[in-house]
Amino acid sequence: MAQLENFRLKVFRAVAEHLSFRKAAEHLFLSQPAVTLQIKALESDLGVRLFDRAAGRISLTRQGAVLLGYANKVAALVCEAERELGTEDGKVSGELPLGVSTTIAQYVLPRLLGAFLDEHPRVQFSLHRGNTSEIVSLLIGGKVSIGLIEGPARDRSVRTEPFMEDELVLIAPPDFAFDHLSRSQFAAQSLLMREQGSGSRRVVETALEKARIKRSFFKKVMDLDSTEAIKSAVEAGLGVGFVSRWAISKELELGVLKIVQVSSIKVARHFTLISRTGPEPQGPVGAFRLFALARAHLLCNMARKPLQAVPADKTN
Repeated sequence: MAQLENFRLKVFRAVAEHLSFRKAAEHLFLSQPAVTLQIKALESDLGVRLFDRAAGRISLTRQGAVLLGYANKVAALVCEAERELGTEDGKVSGELPLGVSTTIAQYVLPRLLGAFLDEHPRVQFSLHRGNTSEIVSLLIGGKVSIGLIEGPARDRSVRTEPFMEDELVLIAPPDFAFDHLSRSQFAAQSLLMREQGSGSRRVVETALEKARIKRSFFKKVMDLDSTEAIKSAVEAGLGVGFVSRWAISKELELGVLKIVQVSSIKVARHFTLISRTGPEPQGPVGAFRLFALARAHLLCNMARKPLQAVPADKTN
């Protein structure tokens, strides 16, 4: 189905949301010069300046803020029209704003999205990445229609549905002296943790609380902003850290990381699909929800088969 929304308005909304031409370009899969050209053309057509550019930062002008309000209303009407039109021939089509937390976005989403688009090629995704709390905020604020997160969504306006099992495992360098740590040996390590707001961090903190291991027990605790940062720090010998098993298949295969068991600690969780409370969503949102709930665990099982020879735990 052709795009109903004016393309320049779509580019404008992306720049206004991110307040960055670079980030808007990444979001829209365009080059930064192409985004700049579209904004300049829109400003020329309207005869007003939409953004102030100063000291390397951009902000909306008064006219830009007014236009953004109307542009968001137009986008909502377009989505509604596409949903209605897309059901006429029984085929789902239209744009689906999807929010995805970082681990899922990097290690699970490509497989899930590829399988979904094989069945629904007329759906067009706009992806928003962030940690769990950021994705929940985007959903509540109406910036995304559905989300996939790694931690609990503690908000009554959000409906949560588990769609895939996951497990976080403790990783160490291959020359690490132990394959199994007692509680006291574990507490003697430097622990690498995800940042505040991360779903992975919440799950690890909950597991440590259940095991009655306090943050203050560790030799040192370092907060890092991504799974990749934790993996790199572990490889560099800066400590040990919990990561999703989904994230380390290549490293285990190459032998640059290994899994270490810890007495009395098992960090299991579900990846969760979130949507706003109310009637079940229809159109592309409803189709993606049903697909994820019905098929994600099958894709998960397919993905973990190569990892089952690795000692220690289930995959994630």
